[in-house]
Amino acid sequence: MSDRAPSEITGVPQGTSLDEAGVRPVSVLQGIGYVVCLLIALYHLAASVQLFARLGFFLTSQVQAAISLSCAMVAVLLINAGRRRQSPINIAISSVLAIAALVSLGRVIFDYNSILTYSMFGSLDTVGVVMALCLVVPLLEALRRKTGLILPIIILALVGVVLFQNYMPGVLYGRGYSLDRLLFSSYVGNHGIFGLPLKVAAEIIIVFMIFGVLISSSGAGKWFLDIALLISGRQVGGPAKAAVVASALFGSVSGSPSANAASTGILTIPLMMRVGYKAKFAAAVEAVASTSGQILPPVMGAIAFVMAEWTGNTYADIVKIAAIPAILYILIVYASVHFQARRQNIVPLDASTLPKLKETLLSGWFYVIPLAVLCVCLFAMHMPAQMAASISLPVIVAVSFLSKDRSQWLTPKRIADGLVESVHSWKGIAIITAAVGIMVGAMELSGVGIKISEFIIDLSGGNLVVLLLMVGLAALILGMGLDAIPAYITLATLLAPALTAQGVSTLGAHFFVVYWGLASFFTPPLCIAVFVTCGIARSGVWETGWEALRLGLGAFLVPFAFVLEPALLLDGTLPEIILATGTALVGAIVLSAALRGFAVAPLTWIGRVMLGGAGLLFIAPGIALPLAGLAITAVVVGVQRFWPEMRLVSEELQPAAS
Repeated sequence: MSDRAPSEITGVPQGTSLDEAGVRPVSVLQGIGYVVCLLIALYHLAASVQLFARLGFFLTSQVQAAISLSCAMVAVLLINAGRRRQSPINIAISSVLAIAALVSLGRVIFDYNSILTYSMFGSLDTVGVVMALCLVVPLLEALRRKTGLILPIIILALVGVVLFQNYMPGVLYGRGYSLDRLLFSSYVGNHGIFGLPLKVAAEIIIVFMIFGVLISSSGAGKWFLDIALLISGRQVGGPAKAAVVASALFGSVSGSPSANAASTGILTIPLMMRVGYKAKFAAAVEAVASTSGQILPPVMGAIAFVMAEWTGNTYADIVKIAAIPAILYILIVYASVHFQARRQNIVPLDASTLPKLKETLLSGWFYVIPLAVLCVCLFAMHMPAQMAASISLPVIVAVSFLSKDRSQWLTPKRIADGLVESVHSWKGIAIITAAVGIMVGAMELSGVGIKISEFIIDLSGGNLVVLLLMVGLAALILGMGLDAIPAYITLATLLAPALTAQGVSTLGAHFFVVYWGLASFFTPPLCIAVFVTCGIARSGVWETGWEALRLGLGAFLVPFAFVLEPALLLDGTLPEIILATGTALVGAIVLSAALRGFAVAPLTWIGRVMLGGAGLLFIAPGIALPLAGLAITAVVVGVQRFWPEMRLVSEELQPAAS
């Protein structure tokens, strides 16, 4: 969800309470900000269980979104100003912007009939234009403060294309729209500021962020790592494998690649380096594994909720379809870690250094209960996502008192701290999703998104593989520097229609752009997750980024596999699904061996090329190509084992780190 790893309340890592950090509000303004954020969290929890409706207060989704955006604007423009030393001029500017935004949002909340009137006539009057500008301008400034210049520039550029469409060349040419028409689409339109992205942030994401912060504060993150060490610690490369498993599991709950990399990387990266992995490799493993949590069921960060609303599918359907590709992705990383450990002759951890099975299970078995309750509510009882998460929160609080470590008990003060921390992490998401609505509204109004898709299809010549490659590269570039949710919304708006127009299923197209967009978190130059892990490992950004790129190759290849073979997305008969899954799993392992340069023994470049080709054949659809891949793999492995003099084995006597 938010990609700022440290908590914006205190500057301590996410999941660390204010009690643990020894920090308290030290000024009146900070104290007021703390109380306001606490009230914001409580309001959204009450809304998630439909408390206001039960009391007879019925609010439209647009009004609820406006209330949530008001909370976020106050938190970004006013509370931040009170928490940090700023000049009187900056404080005055922040105050004016906040007041303007609140006046505009107040009209939506308290005079919704005027918004309905605008909807009927399809245009804004002078007052409406002023009200829209009073929201759009502060919103874009709040966005700049939260994300930097990249996303505001993208939004303004695309809006500018629509505004001056009648002057644009080629495929971008169109009738053009006036400023008041664009403001209408942003302020009143169903796809504007109060559209789907902000609705999901206001109703679902904040509740799951509270879920993630509270379960982290209760000590679940450390327990997940201990379980992963128990599973893989005695294997070759155990610490790195444990990092892959633990970061993927906890990243699914925490919902932020870089925040997850910060919280789990503090534990996993030093452990990997201690057993012999180079700093760049340890940092790359954590960055790639943390990113995988965004596509790993059951929680899948926050993207799954937006995707479910966007595509009209249920959340349960999204989770089921996402399972096989996510396993393939993580398996490539896991197998790469294994082959690298074999190549470097890294020995397993000493049994005496590993957690004890009985002690570990007894110390944290109860952390499974909140996750089980969440899954039962989501998949068995078919509750709305926000209500399922809200019901799970009291369970987290209750089970925390089963811990022997009193510092992990969720006392009222620590719960309040967790709620405030969640709001400070969520406010950026609310601002981002609202601002992205400006772009989405403009795209829907003008049809520029469709024209961009048609342009990409024309460039590809109608060849699906070429189209996939072009869309993937565009998704990778557009996703750089963006948080996961705005990246997905942008890519789903601009690129996914090009794939669906060529016969790719809607979910296949959306998952394709998600995988390639998430790859930007570990792909140089703007690799946000790598920046975090490099700081822990003290490695270079570029060397770590290229290492992460090799490890995360699954993020690039797995999408091709499930688009070309829909059975991997459960679109097919049971035998087709089993065959596609089996061959893809084997292909993932073979491909990992080629990438790390080790199978039975170190490989020469000839052996690596042969195994790389075999891995791609395994992932290909049908049965003929996977059989060819099996034959090539058998040849390479057989030669390595029985005829190493044929030079498929590297001349290295002592395997070295690649």
